[in-house]
Amino acid sequence: MKTSDFDYHLPPELIAQIPLEPRDQSRLMVLRRCDGSIEHRRFYEIIDYLENGDTMVFNNSRVIPARIMGQKHNSQTKVELLLLRRLGNNIWETLVRPARKVTPGTEIRIAGAPHAADEEMNAEVLEQGEGGINIIRFSDDSLLEKYGQIPLPPYISTPLADAERYQTIYAQTNGSVAAPTAGLHFTSRLLSELEKKGVRLAFVTLHIGLDTFRPVRVEDPSRHVIHKEYGELTSEVTALVNETREQGRKVIAVGTSTVRLLEAAARTGTIQPFAGWVDLLILPGYKFRVTDVMVTNFHLPRSTLLMLVSAFAGKDFVLQSYEQARSLNYRFYSFGDAMLIL
Repeated sequence: MKTSDFDYHLPPELIAQIPLEPRDQSRLMVLRRCDGSIEHRRFYEIIDYLENGDTMVFNNSRVIPARIMGQKHNSQTKVELLLLRRLGNNIWETLVRPARKVTPGTEIRIAGAPHAADEEMNAEVLEQGEGGINIIRFSDDSLLEKYGQIPLPPYISTPLADAERYQTIYAQTNGSVAAPTAGLHFTSRLLSELEKKGVRLAFVTLHIGLDTFRPVRVEDPSRHVIHKEYGELTSEVTALVNETREQGRKVIAVGTSTVRLLEAAARTGTIQPFAGWVDLLILPGYKFRVTDVMVTNFHLPRSTLLMLVSAFAGKDFVLQSYEQARSLNYRFYSFGDAMLIL
C-alpha cells in the first residue's frame, strides 16, 4: 500500500466554495458495500436508509476563531497564527506562517481587536518545531475570541457571509480548527424527523486539528505521524451504543472524526467511556469494531480521511465512486456533497 494509491485528479471548479441552502438539499451518494451498488439521492432522503432503534452519533465540537493575525514586535513583518490545541494556561501549539519569520523568543503583537489598554494582546514564541508548528504563550488567551477569525480551509477562496454556516447546528463544545463537515448537512427539521422515526441521536466530542488539512507526504502511509486530537465519549453514549449493538441495530457515525473517536474508545475490543488524546490512524486492513454505517463528505487526495473511508468501504470501490461523482459534477470537500456508506 502506497500513498499514491489514494491520489486522484479533481477539476478546481468542483471544489465547493459556498454552502447550499438549505443545508439538507445537498446531493447524497449512497454506497452499498454488500453488492457494490451506488445510488444518487438528496441528503434529506438519508432518513429512508435508517431504521427504528438505530443510533446516529454526531461530533458536537465547535470551530474556534483559531486564525490570528499578528506582527513581529518592533517590525513591519506580518505573521499568521493558526491555533491547533491548548497545552496549558495561555500556551498553545500553533501553526505559524511564514514559519521562517519567527524563532524562539520572537515577540508578536496581535492585531484586529478593540485596542483598549486592558485588551491589548501579545504573544511569545517558546519553542519551534517542524513544519511551522510552534509553541506560543499568549498574554491572555481569554481574548482570543475577540481577536480571532474562523479559519476556512485553504481550498476555499470565497469569503463566508455568515461564520455560523461553517458550524454544525448542534455544535456545542469549543475546540476545533476545522468543522466536522459531514454534519454540516443536517437541519433541525431533519434531526426531528430522524427522532420521530425512532433513530436515537447521540453526541460525542473530538476537536479536529491539523491533519484535516495535511496531505500524507510519506509514500508509506503507515509511517505518517497523525496529529493528536482531544476527544470525549460519555458513559451515557457508551451505554447507548452498546445497547444498539446488542439489539442488532446499526451505529451510524456522522463524519470521520466520529469514527476515529468511537474506534479509539473500542481499542480493547469493546467500547468504553473515553476522555483523552486520539492518535488512531485508520488505514485499509483495519477491523472496525463499532461503526456499521458512515456519513462522510468527499475528501482530498492523499489524505488520512480518504484512507479511512477506503478502509471502511474498500479502496477500489471508493475511488470508483469518486470517479462517478466527478463525472456527475458532485461538489467536493467541506461545503460539498455527502456520501452514505452502508
